[in-house]
Amino acid sequence: MADVGHELNAIRFVVDAPLSSKVAKFNQAATEHKSNQLENPFSGSHDSRSRSPKLLLKPEEYGKPKPGSLTEFRGMKANIQVYQEMIELCGIIQQEGRPVKGEPELREITFGEIFQIYVHINDKVAGLLLRARKHELLTFEGEMLFQKYHDHVHIYLLRPYKEIKEIMSAKQNDIRRSLSPNPRPTNELP
Repeated sequence: MADVGHELNAIRFVVDAPLSSKVAKFNQAATEHKSNQLENPFSGSHDSRSRSPKLLLKPEEYGKPKPGSLTEFRGMKANIQVYQEMIELCGIIQQEGRPVKGEPELREITFGEIFQIYVHINDKVAGLLLRARKHELLTFEGEMLFQKYHDHVHIYLLRPYKEIKEIMSAKQNDIRRSLSPNPRPTNELP
């Protein structure tokens, strides 16, 4: 009977050890959360008597979420969606636009035409055009385009649609790989 008791103690030790480490890890996370909430002026448990710590950010970190945070994850997913919308916008310009003189693989369309076509798909036409111009996919005159006032402004694709699709798909894949728990470049896949 003593042998069974010894084995029970050994089993209890094996079972309790991981549990106690999990409890310690949970307690540590709870303590960190509590201290963060005391510093957060938007939380209900903010200690108004204490001064908020000064942010120590490098210039390249300013205005960006903490690495690995849920905010960073949501931003990356949003970028994937915006890249897809830019591909679709350029695809519509490719389909509905006219060939540019001297460059038959490039297309042009007026803002009024693209607005009438694309507004039924997405209401962010002007914003997508600005974003696509920032990525050097297309160009147009002026800083911003407004419905009715800029209907005559020409929008030109700067690259063939196939190249645009490849560039934007590669950017989407880079983000997807960085979101993956085991990111690997595609040239290393088996």
